[in-house]
Amino acid sequence: MNYDERLRNVTVLGAAGKMGSGILLLTAIEMADLSLKPENKGKPFCLNAMDLSQEGLAGLLRYLKTQVTKIAEKKIIWLRKMYADRADLIENEEILNQYVFDVLSVVRPVTKVEVAYESNLIFEAVSENKDLKVKIFTQIDKNNPNKPWYFTNTSSVPINIIDNEANLGGRVLGFHFYNPPAVQKLVELILPPSPVSGMEDFAKEYAKKLGKIVVPSNDYAGFIGNGHFMRDALYAITEVGRLTKDMPFVEAVYCVNKVAQDYLVRPMGIFQLIDYVGVDVVQFIMNVMNPFLKDEDLHSDLLDKLMEMGVKGGQHSNGSQKDGFLKYEKGRPIAIFNPDTKDYVAIADYQAKCDKVLGKHPNPKVSWKSTIRRKDKNQVFAEYFATMKSMPDFGAKLGMEYGKRSNEIGRLLVNSGVANNEADVNTVMLTGFFHAYGPINDNFVF
Repeated sequence: MNYDERLRNVTVLGAAGKMGSGILLLTAIEMADLSLKPENKGKPFCLNAMDLSQEGLAGLLRYLKTQVTKIAEKKIIWLRKMYADRADLIENEEILNQYVFDVLSVVRPVTKVEVAYESNLIFEAVSENKDLKVKIFTQIDKNNPNKPWYFTNTSSVPINIIDNEANLGGRVLGFHFYNPPAVQKLVELILPPSPVSGMEDFAKEYAKKLGKIVVPSNDYAGFIGNGHFMRDALYAITEVGRLTKDMPFVEAVYCVNKVAQDYLVRPMGIFQLIDYVGVDVVQFIMNVMNPFLKDEDLHSDLLDKLMEMGVKGGQHSNGSQKDGFLKYEKGRPIAIFNPDTKDYVAIADYQAKCDKVLGKHPNPKVSWKSTIRRKDKNQVFAEYFATMKSMPDFGAKLGMEYGKRSNEIGRLLVNSGVANNEADVNTVMLTGFFHAYGPINDNFVF
């Protein structure tokens, strides 16, 4: 079965979810584009958008129409070539409308998993729950005579466990898109111990067609991305616990969050990132990873406490941020949650006090937005962190310790065999997390 044939019948499980909708969009575009090739004219392409939520599927179709229209406008020259034999399509608007129609015609919204019994390829983007994934894969595989390939979007569950427990014989791999899949360039690729012939090559070709950067990760729980992020988050949470000996909880969260964003020059503070991913998701991923770690305890009592109080973070269906560690107004943090009083305390009440405690910033001109695309970033950051290291200010010291820990985590991933090399760790953090620099960099002395 060649590349085109493999994509003739595909199912996306969890298609109306945050990750599934993006995977579905990208796959629908690729399948529709294949259907326009002369050798595929007249051949049916079917993409099952499977989700249990009828409401979610209705919203998915609206999302697809909007996004496909935007994508079509950017490839109008190519589309003119593809539709050159259509005398009825003259104006750009006619061509765009036809392409949107053709893409949406590939998609079949369904609520029953049985549609996957005829698929050759199955993308899975259900919840980060090993038992659920195994149950679904086992059911499909017992009823699908095609011996389909399974691409799971898991960000933490070891692939060998899924492969063994679902008895897939090497027909599953980790294809971890980053959120949102339609925008993020990174995909982590994780293979089972004995992958079937051709599956890895197909995965790489598919990723290339989608314009993705593929970074291989070895099959360790959490892989590279969450291997770094979860430890990074736990360090921040631990730092807050340490700082609360001398300041209130909300002030400690403010200080660590600010240091992570402004001093380490990241796109957002660490607690904003936890909220974005979801407090519940972070807690769950830590729980998935923890049993596989010999010398670490990747667990947070604070996350457990927040979950008991219903503080979960994540996003609303319209993409806006839900409240978590921080409370948001028009996307901006305005307050921090106090677990003791079970309410949010306005940042404005203590921001000036905390900024004074943190002291001078190493160089206010060095920000994430101002450096992310600079070609001389290494030199800029070498000077920046050298300055920070020489400063006596509390914020500078917190920043150096945080940077040092981030560096240690990166090296740990290489030394423990999760990542093949330092470059792969840096690529994941640069591409998947939009950091301005990789955590492992000999030019920076922490």
